[in-house]
Amino acid sequence: MTALYRNDRPATYPASFYAAGVDFGPERAGLRGDQHADVCVIGAGYTGLWAAKTLAEKGLRVIVLDAHRVGFGASGRNGGQVCSGFNKSPRWIALRLGRDPARAMWDFAEEGKAMVRDFCAAHAPDATFKSGVAAGAYSAPEVRALHDEANFLRLEYGYEGIEKHTRDSFQSIVKSPLYQGGLVDTGAGHVHPLRYALALADAAEAAGAMIHERSEVHDVQAGQPALVRTGQGRVRADHVIIAGNGYLPHLFGKYAARVLPINSFMIATAPLGTRAADVLARDIAVSDSKHVVNYFRLSDDGRLLFGGRANAGLGFPRDIAGLLRGRMEHMFPQLRGMAIDHAWGGTLGITATRLPCLLHLGPNMVAAGGFSGHGVALSGLAGRVMAEAVAGQAGRFDTLSTLPTPRFPGGPMLRAPMLGAALTWFGLRDRLGF
Repeated sequence: MTALYRNDRPATYPASFYAAGVDFGPERAGLRGDQHADVCVIGAGYTGLWAAKTLAEKGLRVIVLDAHRVGFGASGRNGGQVCSGFNKSPRWIALRLGRDPARAMWDFAEEGKAMVRDFCAAHAPDATFKSGVAAGAYSAPEVRALHDEANFLRLEYGYEGIEKHTRDSFQSIVKSPLYQGGLVDTGAGHVHPLRYALALADAAEAAGAMIHERSEVHDVQAGQPALVRTGQGRVRADHVIIAGNGYLPHLFGKYAARVLPINSFMIATAPLGTRAADVLARDIAVSDSKHVVNYFRLSDDGRLLFGGRANAGLGFPRDIAGLLRGRMEHMFPQLRGMAIDHAWGGTLGITATRLPCLLHLGPNMVAAGGFSGHGVALSGLAGRVMAEAVAGQAGRFDTLSTLPTPRFPGGPMLRAPMLGAALTWFGLRDRLGF
């Protein structure tokens, strides 16, 4: 069974904190019969919706297909962090790509952040974009590494948005005894991810795109035009954009070899009231230097939204709340015994290098995925540059496709077990403090 149905009921949003506060409206009609489109987009998350919106605004006929509903996957379930850069340090990227290409990548990532911020300001104020993402470190060497990264960004790219913090100053903001220092990136931000996704869908439809929910793609036949088949319909399309990320079935071997589904989980506490100030002194999001990362922020109504515990198997654990409670209470002993009102999981896509994967799968097919925890900003950018490529301007797509995303070792049968073993090992290192 694929990630599409392993943990979820068809077209039913998970019982997350995000979904509990949203009015979804009626389902969009599924695809029926034969249709023609200039572009068929597979996946109605951030990537697919940005691609659809961009192309529809150019006057193209765009059909979007999703097996469930818009924003159903990682786009509507994530931690909401709109991070700077990639899930590799800028220095790492510069050493491997060279100075000028690395600067181009940084500029791409900055555009991705601006897309989210500007869209929410204009079209989704209820997604409440707020500035500030902190990175916490557990040891003095990790603090020095984070500060060195901030210095690199300031000197190489003129990026002045990062505050460097010592142990005492960081703990005055993030009230955990575990952190030994860190950074606060005021140029990054956080957002209500599901409201952002739903507003993107409305904007794409307002531009003329047609979105069909509960329309799982079973087969894509290459050709001019390509033929995209669902259970009850077909789309003949001059171009196809594949934007399913970790929920994409194994329709495309070249893509599946590079993008692996992985699960992450979140909980939402009951409202903390005045105790919220005992956790975070500023309304920022936080992630840390664990290999199996922790991430958290406060909701608008004062809950702690806390996430982590990645796993490489398709199945979710039975007791998500119990698994995350221990991590949360270890980090914030002052929350011991706090009620947990929501617990949920979701599937994202990662690559071997943790850098996004953009691929040509044929003369009229492009794909993007594997955003590896940085998808709130980078997935929309990927959708935009895929739309540009379809419209005849492939330069930016080709530049981003130079990011190294090799095949996972072990092939289709062994890659997930090997990753699971690696996550277990990294989790042990985290617990031992290495």
